[in-house]
Amino acid sequence: MGLIEGLRRKLRAVAAVVEDPGATEHEKANAAALRARLEQRLKDAGVPKGDWTDNAFRFGKWAKRLKNSASPSSARGDWTDDAFRFGKALRRGYKRWLSE
Repeated sequence: MGLIEGLRRKLRAVAAVVEDPGATEHEKANAAALRARLEQRLKDAGVPKGDWTDNAFRFGKWAKRLKNSASPSSARGDWTDDAFRFGKALRRGYKRWLSE
């Protein structure tokens, strides 16, 4: 997010130059071109503009990280996995047999 915030800061500074009545025509033209490039970089980054949708965007990113940060599962393909499944099946069968 630091890159995006930096781009927004630069964009605000460039907008201040464009709106400055004391700036020359060349400075305004350079600032307008730079502003267009910065806005394009923000659009290419695929992030919201900085209003309430920015908070929703960050919340979505946080929720996605939270979902993916679960503890790693045990390795598959070990003989203990088969023994565990076999034991569970036996336990269920035994419980079912006892309940009848």
